[in-house]
Amino acid sequence: LPPSVMRADYDKFGIRFQYPDNWTLEADDMLSGQSSATVYSPGGAFWSVTVHDPAEDPADLIDAVVATMRTTYEDLDSEDTDETLFGREVIGCDLNFYCLDLTNTAAVRVFESTRGNFVVLSQAEDREYAEVHRVFQAMTASLLQESSWLNGKGDL
Repeated sequence: LPPSVMRADYDKFGIRFQYPDNWTLEADDMLSGQSSATVYSPGGAFWSVTVHDPAEDPADLIDAVVATMRTTYEDLDSEDTDETLFGREVIGCDLNFYCLDLTNTAAVRVFESTRGNFVVLSQAEDREYAEVHRVFQAMTASLLQESSWLNGKGDL
């Protein structure tokens, strides 16, 4: 995406990423033991990042997200993924489900570092997903390139 689309910056608790300035940001500090930030599109799609303890198994983190989603969406379909994103090996899961008779897509990805495991969750109703998928990718790319816990400063 052109840099003009990603005009806002989030930079707290070792998490740094860019997001569209017309999206709404909500962030939590480390009082709960985890740092997290979520941005919402004007249409309701969202992209979220949460930092977990590095000792937590990445597969267990993905399983926890899927289990939580299953409590709300009983017809949830999930498919495990392994991919390389911006030079990093990433495990994850793609999810499809119905909400209010509309199909939705969600993606969970985990990026490992010695200081924390980053869980990225993006979700949108399928009609909006086509529009925001590239924005999700750009936010994830900026997270991988800019976060102090992930950016290759010897802390992985």
